[in-house]
Amino acid sequence: MESIGRYLRHAREARAMSVEEVSRATRIPVPSIERIEADHFDDLPGEVFVRGFLKAYARAVSLPVEEVLARYTASRRVALVTPMPIASPQGGNQGKRFGVAFAFVLLLILFTLALSIVMRPRGHDMPPELSQGEMQQGEGSGELRLI
Repeated sequence: MESIGRYLRHAREARAMSVEEVSRATRIPVPSIERIEADHFDDLPGEVFVRGFLKAYARAVSLPVEEVLARYTASRRVALVTPMPIASPQGGNQGKRFGVAFAFVLLLILFTLALSIVMRPRGHDMPPELSQGEMQQGEGSGELRLI
């Protein structure tokens, strides 16, 4: 079975149409028509556009739209089933684990420091003069005296 691009090109040539004539009839850019005829569908904008281009192209050269789409789907199914090599990330996870461990240790240190500040006894922070007695404000003067 010939490829969809060759099939469309042969239909166009059988009707003695140029690529430019198909482009004017379908409003598909000439480079896109050339890519379709070369079976370079991955170079086109997207699957929805490719199907729309194929429908318009089929109508322009008087081919059954359903047949053209069925040929395209059959050719793409084989291409999509072909397994692609997958590169496993070797050092990516190790670096990520190190970053998580480092962030955890840093947060643990900060939490311990904050906890030690909050839990520190407050009695040792006062000057010795204030911690020994009560304060009383003198009458008439604005000063404080120890009793």
